[in-house]
Amino acid sequence: MNGRAGAPVIRVLDQATVNQIAAGEVVERPASVVKELTENAIDAGARSIRIDLTSSPTGISSVRVTDDGSGMSPADAIMAFTPHATSKITAITDLDRISTLGFRGEALASIAAVSRVTLITRPRDNPGEPGTKIVITGGVIAANIPIGAPEGTSILVEDLFFNTPARKKFQKSRNTELAHIHGLLEGIVLAHPSIAFRLYHNGVEKLLTDRDGTLPDAIARVYGPELARDLIPVSAQGPLVQVSGYISLPAQSRRDHSRIRIAINKRYVSSPAIINAIKEGYGTLLPKDRFPVAFLSITVDPAMVDVNVHPTKKLVRISREPEIMLAIRHGIHTVLFQANLMPDAGSPTQELLPEYHEETAVQQPDPGEYRIPDIQPGIVSEPTHAGGIMTDRQLRRTEPDTGVPPVTPRIPPLQVIGQFGGIYILATTDTGELVVIDQHAAHERILYEIVSNHGQDDQVLQELIVPVVLHRTPRESALLRELLPALSREGFVMEDFGRDTFLVRAIPVFLGKPEDLGMIDEIISDLTSPESGQRVDNRERITRVIACRGAVKAGTVCSQEQCQRVADQLRQAKNPFTCPHGRPTLIRFSKEDLDGMFKRT
Repeated sequence: MNGRAGAPVIRVLDQATVNQIAAGEVVERPASVVKELTENAIDAGARSIRIDLTSSPTGISSVRVTDDGSGMSPADAIMAFTPHATSKITAITDLDRISTLGFRGEALASIAAVSRVTLITRPRDNPGEPGTKIVITGGVIAANIPIGAPEGTSILVEDLFFNTPARKKFQKSRNTELAHIHGLLEGIVLAHPSIAFRLYHNGVEKLLTDRDGTLPDAIARVYGPELARDLIPVSAQGPLVQVSGYISLPAQSRRDHSRIRIAINKRYVSSPAIINAIKEGYGTLLPKDRFPVAFLSITVDPAMVDVNVHPTKKLVRISREPEIMLAIRHGIHTVLFQANLMPDAGSPTQELLPEYHEETAVQQPDPGEYRIPDIQPGIVSEPTHAGGIMTDRQLRRTEPDTGVPPVTPRIPPLQVIGQFGGIYILATTDTGELVVIDQHAAHERILYEIVSNHGQDDQVLQELIVPVVLHRTPRESALLRELLPALSREGFVMEDFGRDTFLVRAIPVFLGKPEDLGMIDEIISDLTSPESGQRVDNRERITRVIACRGAVKAGTVCSQEQCQRVADQLRQAKNPFTCPHGRPTLIRFSKEDLDGMFKRT
């Protein structure tokens, strides 16, 4: 038993400790500060919001958010830093119909508890009233003085987590934190296209949108005019929900949902249910592992949305969710059914249409290929001359090195008897077993082991005759800058060209001759997707992408000799049984297995 006999063990924490604990829920990282201050500015009726970030190589040094909103009186400026003090609600019943982004009254108190804050504000509707400057360090007011100031509010946050070293220690690198901030602001900007946003990092402009702009204007500013130009407008009205915004052609699909941005009642939110409803609206227009680009504004009765689920308020709960998801799905399906979805030949969207990916790597047949009957029901393609040469190049790159001792094969010799569907190689063993090989998964495993075994300093690269120009969003640019050293070691010669643009001057020789320059764009998109960095280091991520993109594609019609080379090379792999992502490369059927399937036992 702790303490003296009978002495109380449970005690009330002091206010400073309470504030730091609360801050841990609201302020997770610098992006949390940007979010809370920007949303406060929007709630204050700002027409123009400027975000200034400063950083050093070790991380984000300061965040300043300046707005031309309503501003605060001296009394309100002090009260704003009191926990649970807010102008947004007055009673618990107000939680049922929240129309503002903030309402908890926690943000400023939480931020001030773990940083050094300087607030300068002057009310907009009282020209004669002076401005106010308040300085707070670790939750303690250090200064409160009148000052001349423009209308609106400016809040500077410095030395975040200076008094909570455990939290500060777990902050990520500068580029990772910048990526979080950029990703957050992309969603907020698109939810409020009529507000002018300006973002600066170390004095360099990173984002600029126009006051009184439209959603297409904001999309063009954030993602580029090429994407915005090809989007399809969505406008759907139901008894419970109104949906408006823009969605992409199926040809503009991506391997992740990082370009699905959703706002509910002008609040940027994350909703797996809505993402799934959007994808279901496309039906069979998209492969199962692809996602559209979508920027949607969803309006529902505030009483149907519970935003009081989490301190960050990004996750929300919606009542009558099945009916609302059905309306979203139906609205998107209707728009796509009425749209002309045929991409123009040679258009940028067509070039970016993914030909293959690790899960569904399927190459479309060349319309000019000569077709003959084969063992497969229906018709299949024989390899074209150009296609055969491409496949030969890919297989030559994975031939065993004559200077390396061969491994002891873990699978028996295989005799190829044919190819099925341009995807599967059929082979037999000496013992009469049938082996079905996934040609892409098999060649991906072979190439993966070769790339993995090459030292980081002896990667062979090939220079591009014309450098490829890549345009990225600010979030993607920050992630890509983090990867540049690792990409360089693996054979990608890239340089930052300014304004979120990069030049690719060389690529690993394992990728072969880049017949489609859009492939390079897809590779970089793979590496900067939100899911790509989970549980593996940078070199492993890059190696997997090189192996996937450089391998023989599913859907490639191969000659019998080429199929045999794939089978022979797979026998030399250290792990011939799965691709780098864990899918099987081959499945064996014994005669007994086949007899059982045909009920001959």
